[in-house]
Amino acid sequence: MLKTSAIALALVLGLASAASAANPILKNPPANFKKVSTLVKLPELVPGLGVLYVDPATLPVGPFLSYDKKGKLINITYMPTIKLFEAHKDWKTLGSFGGGITLDHTDILYNAGHPGVAEPHYHIVQWLIPHNQESKRLGEK
Repeated sequence: MLKTSAIALALVLGLASAASAANPILKNPPANFKKVSTLVKLPELVPGLGVLYVDPATLPVGPFLSYDKKGKLINITYMPTIKLFEAHKDWKTLGSFGGGITLDHTDILYNAGHPGVAEPHYHIVQWLIPHNQESKRLGEK
């Protein structure tokens, strides 16, 4: 029984990895996504997030695709405003954009506002990499 469970787990993990490897956003954002630094006054590499891309039609919530300095997707971030929360807005598909990408962990961080999303909001950051690799991959250490 243990051997069968181990084989089943290996197959599931292998399929998750295969699904992640096949997703084209891992290396390039979709054509309708624009580099955020070309849309608003933000640095190309946003500290704590990465090089951000967004489909302008989805602002302010996103998803924002964040790439490291080598051009690999490291997180998918959403930025819902406090007003949207207070209006009891539902997001039933929030987080489904990555379609099959394996997530490592999720951070939820308050932000008082910045160019592009000026209202107070939260960053819901779905990381594809372990927490201990974030700073290194962002060039912060």
